[in-house]
Amino acid sequence: MKIAILGGGPGGYVAAIRAAQLGAEVTLVEKEHLGGTCLNKGCIPTKVLLHTADELERIKKDCREIGINVSGAELDWKQLQKRKDKIVRIEVGGVENLLKNNKVEKISGEGKFAGRNSIEVKTTGGLRTVDFDCAIIATGSRPVIIPLPGVDLPGVITSDEALSLPQVPKSMVIIGGGVIGAEFAAVYSAFGCKVTIVEMLPNIVANMDRDIVQPLRDKLKKNGVEIYTDTRVESITGSDGNLLVNTASAQGSRSFAAEKVLLSIGRKPVTEGIGLEELGIKTVRGAVVVNKLMQTNVDNIYAIGDCNGGVMLAHVASAEGIVAVESIMNKKPNIDFKTIPYCVYTRPELAGVGMTEEQARTSGHQVKTGVFPMYINGKAMIEGDTSGVVKYVTDAATGEILGLHLSGPRATELIVEGALAIRLEATVDEITSTIHAHPTVGESLLEAAHAVQSNALHIPK
Repeated sequence: MKIAILGGGPGGYVAAIRAAQLGAEVTLVEKEHLGGTCLNKGCIPTKVLLHTADELERIKKDCREIGINVSGAELDWKQLQKRKDKIVRIEVGGVENLLKNNKVEKISGEGKFAGRNSIEVKTTGGLRTVDFDCAIIATGSRPVIIPLPGVDLPGVITSDEALSLPQVPKSMVIIGGGVIGAEFAAVYSAFGCKVTIVEMLPNIVANMDRDIVQPLRDKLKKNGVEIYTDTRVESITGSDGNLLVNTASAQGSRSFAAEKVLLSIGRKPVTEGIGLEELGIKTVRGAVVVNKLMQTNVDNIYAIGDCNGGVMLAHVASAEGIVAVESIMNKKPNIDFKTIPYCVYTRPELAGVGMTEEQARTSGHQVKTGVFPMYINGKAMIEGDTSGVVKYVTDAATGEILGLHLSGPRATELIVEGALAIRLEATVDEITSTIHAHPTVGESLLEAAHAVQSNALHIPK
């Protein structure tokens, strides 16, 4: 079986490795850098910046409390940029080695379908044809540029540019308070930039449970970030060397001045120019239409990751890559997409899996919740990181766990317990009957499970 993969991001390269493991002859075509957006302009570099922001905040605000006196701590932006670039290089090299180790042929160039069994690749050495039995489209996404007056002004940037600015700006307006906007707000506010978030929806990080988002909102405000929700941006104009973001809300019109304006209102699939129209592959608003096996309407061509318009997360792209390859190789995929964790790497971290309380009630469940505040947890107290909560959403009749939502230290690590619980259709009783180590932040998961039945041992009555 010959499999060609168009795109070497976390969907494409994982699909390539899995296909090679199953005995396929694999060719991967990548026009830029292995690892895609996640590794080069997304997940990894943003977390490098967030780590430094977190450490700087801890040094400046928390060290004296824990018995360490530090003076003169300051950001070295150039060194941070070097570290970010070094980590990206190492990770990209790691992916390259994995592909070589699995005997995947990698072609550097821009690929386009020439037919339903071939791709033409423009390389520095000329045109090359790759024949295949099945192909996987994994071309990813790019930032959405909203059609606003003034969006093309100098100083209006996307997340791509925000990773590598020459210096930290004095002020920034972030249009969009989703995951990307919240993470960059945390980074730049920690580095001394005056940050304002303008969000059209009633809340920031609106896809996550409100109870776990609130501690983050409180923390951002404490750090000087101004947050304006239910607010629509109408235009961007220039004024005295600054940019003005002109908005409207129920409270009236208001303008916010800033040195930089960050557009962070989402991403859109990259599917143009790769020959989909000529093959008759169906798309909706630029996203490739697929079935549950990631198969397009052209039965030997599949599409995974951001380009199919589903959940735009690196770990989802990787999972979809495995589903596509195992389908091609006549294996039965068993990945459960109800177990997708959503994470925000701010301080406090946010993480959620399964249904939010609002989603569970809307879908007709009789819901019971259990909540445990992090400020009671001994390990969180020791680490000086007590903002946040753990919240279970359960079915009142059966006790089945419908969702787990956390904010607080290592929330993005602890969420795996909730993902596994949902995968196994576990009940809250199965959590409470499982011994959790003490002292750990993880034992807050046990306490919140007890709280579903009003039996939490460490919450005062």
